[in-house]
Amino acid sequence: MNQTPVARPTHWRCGRFNLSLERPLVMGIVNVTPDSFSDGGRHFAPNAALECARRLVEEGADILDIGAESTRPGSDSVSETDELARLEPVLADIVALGKPVSVDTMKPAVMRMAAEAGAAIINDVAALRLPGALEAAAATDLGVCVMHMIGMPKTMQDDPRYDDVVAEVEAFLAERAAACEAAGIAADRIAIDPGFGFGKRTEHNLALLKATSRFVAGGRPVLIGVSRKGFIGKLSGRPEAPAAERVGGSVAVAINSVAQGAQVVRVHDVRLTVDALRTWREIAG
Repeated sequence: MNQTPVARPTHWRCGRFNLSLERPLVMGIVNVTPDSFSDGGRHFAPNAALECARRLVEEGADILDIGAESTRPGSDSVSETDELARLEPVLADIVALGKPVSVDTMKPAVMRMAAEAGAAIINDVAALRLPGALEAAAATDLGVCVMHMIGMPKTMQDDPRYDDVVAEVEAFLAERAAACEAAGIAADRIAIDPGFGFGKRTEHNLALLKATSRFVAGGRPVLIGVSRKGFIGKLSGRPEAPAAERVGGSVAVAINSVAQGAQVVRVHDVRLTVDALRTWREIAG
């Protein structure tokens, strides 16, 4: 689906925050899960999660993204009760750090709790497709990020197939953004995420990375989340490298993405990404 380029958004409205997109924003990841692929549950305890969030703020994170349900390939879903129980002890304290807080969730009840606790963004890997999710997001004034994914995390990597991955992801995101607007979510609250690693093989991820500017041309904030993912190891020639050793490749992708116009990068390694982007901006002028 070819698009006529439109003006790039200059702001992303997220609750009480109106985030300037004049420079790329770095979203730091805080996993409040016992089975994260990247940190093995190191931040599962509330005090550890809060300390992680504080560190990411000190390192320069513009946004904090809190997730209480693992979405790694093959992961099982958690109950609404368990997800709430993981978030509630820590969310208000992280909000109090003063940065916009994004809650990574698919569940309407968690979205409502996040809004009540002062979160600024709903980051939904299911693109607000679960029953009640679209209505829950529309009832808030939070920013939303809708992401492309085939199936659900448990099975998404079983056998993903596309005729044209870029066109299909592009069409899906356009449809979900339109559904958001039809539900009453203002256009300036909506960001999109191509969903790297979510039902994609390495060749699919590479094609999407090369097409970042095409997603940007759609006129919505584009979020890129590739940090430490398995295909980064494959692209860098070390497919067996553990997650912690995929940082260099992750930073390289972040720079390439913002060079193509992406406005938000979601990362584990905030300080290194912030330093790299600042250096790139100085060179690029």
